[in-house]
Amino acid sequence: MRLGVGFIGSGFNARFHMLGWKGVRDADILGVWSPNATNAASAARYARELDVGAAKAYKSITEMVADPAIDAIWINGPNQARIENVEEIVHAITSGKGTLKGIACEKPLGRNVAEAKHLLKLAEKAGILHGYLENQAFAPQITTGHNLLWKRGAATTGRPYLARAAEEHSGPHMPWFWNGALQGGGVLNDMMCHSALVVRQLLTPPGDSLSTLVPKRVTGHIASLKYTRKEYAAQLKKRMGVDYLKTPSEDFASVTIEFETPDGRIAIGEATTSWSFVGPGLRLSVELLGPEYSMKWNSLESGLDLFFSREVKGRAGEDLVEKQNAEVGQMPVVASEAVAYGYEAEDRHFVRAFLGKEPPILTWHDGLDVVRLLMAAYMSAEQGKTVQFPPRGVDTFVPAVAQGTWKPR
Repeated sequence: MRLGVGFIGSGFNARFHMLGWKGVRDADILGVWSPNATNAASAARYARELDVGAAKAYKSITEMVADPAIDAIWINGPNQARIENVEEIVHAITSGKGTLKGIACEKPLGRNVAEAKHLLKLAEKAGILHGYLENQAFAPQITTGHNLLWKRGAATTGRPYLARAAEEHSGPHMPWFWNGALQGGGVLNDMMCHSALVVRQLLTPPGDSLSTLVPKRVTGHIASLKYTRKEYAAQLKKRMGVDYLKTPSEDFASVTIEFETPDGRIAIGEATTSWSFVGPGLRLSVELLGPEYSMKWNSLESGLDLFFSREVKGRAGEDLVEKQNAEVGQMPVVASEAVAYGYEAEDRHFVRAFLGKEPPILTWHDGLDVVRLLMAAYMSAEQGKTVQFPPRGVDTFVPAVAQGTWKPR
C-alpha cells in the first residue's frame, strides 16, 4: 500500500520536504494547496519534476482532503494560518467530506500554548494519527551519534549530563517570519523549537519517551543584536517591509533547561539560536557530554569545500548551503541538505507511521511540550530570572514580542 500525501504550503519548507521525498519509498506527493494559486501550481510542478508524485494544485484544503487519493496531509504553511488550516481539515473529516490516515505538522505546533492545545484538541477530535515534524531530530549525524554514545558510552559509564544545540543563520526568507505578531515571536519561537527538542532528545535514551526527562527550571534570554541597528533596520525594512525600530523581534536567543532524570539526577540542556550569525550560511551544531565520552557535530564541517577567487562572478544564491552569505572565497558545501538536515528520514518515518508500520516518534503532544518550554523561556527573559517549570500562567501567556510591546535594551 502507498500513501497519497497532500501539502498545505508551497514555499521554502515545503520544497525541502519534496527534496527529501526522493528517499521515501512508500508514498507519493499528490497534491498542493496554497492561498496563492500560482505558488501552489509551481510547487506541484516542482514535485513532478523531482518525480516524487503526480502532484496537482487544489483549489481548497477541503477539496484536497475530499479526494480519495489523498491519505495524509503535511502542514507547511505559515504560523499565523495554522489554526485556520487545521480547522478546515478537521471540518472536512467530521462533516464526512473525506478521510485521512494522518496529519503531520511543521514546527512550531502553535505560536503559544493556547494555540498548540487547541490544535491538539482538533486533531484528537478528528480521531486520526498526528505527527510533529522536527527535522533536526532525524538528522543522521544526530541520530547516529545519539545511538552510539548511549550504546557504548552511557551503557558502561553512566547517562550523559550535558547537551548543547545551536542553529544560526543570517535571517529568514519571508517577511512574515520577521513580524512578531504573525510569527508569534522572533528567533526563539522560530528556531529554538529545534534546539530545545534536540537537547532533550540527546539526554534521553534512544527509544524512550522524551517525557521521561522532566524539565524543572528554565532560564531564557533574548536580545536584538543586529537588526535594531539603524543601518540594518533600514535594510530590513526595504527588504522585508518590517520596521524593527518600531516593532522589533529578537534576533538572538538562548535557553538553559534543567532536567530531572528518572533516577533523580540533574541533566542540563543549553540551546542557542540566532538570525544575526555571519558566516557561509546556516550552521547547525550539537554536543553531548557524559562521564567518559562526548560527541559533536557542525553542519558546516561538511567534508566538501570549494574556493572561488574574486574573479569568479555570479548571482547570489543558495546552491552551496542554505542561507548562503557569499559566492567567493573558501566555501563549505552541504551536498544533500534534505538528507543532512533530517527531512528525508523524518518524512520516511511519518509515512511509515501513517501506514501503520511503526508508531510515530513525535506527536503533537511533543509539539505542545516544546511550545510550553519556549513560552517559559520567553517568560524568563521578560522577568529577568530563572523560572520553575511549568511557570504559573504559561498556558495563557503571549510574549511581548508577539504583542508588539517588547523593547530591547
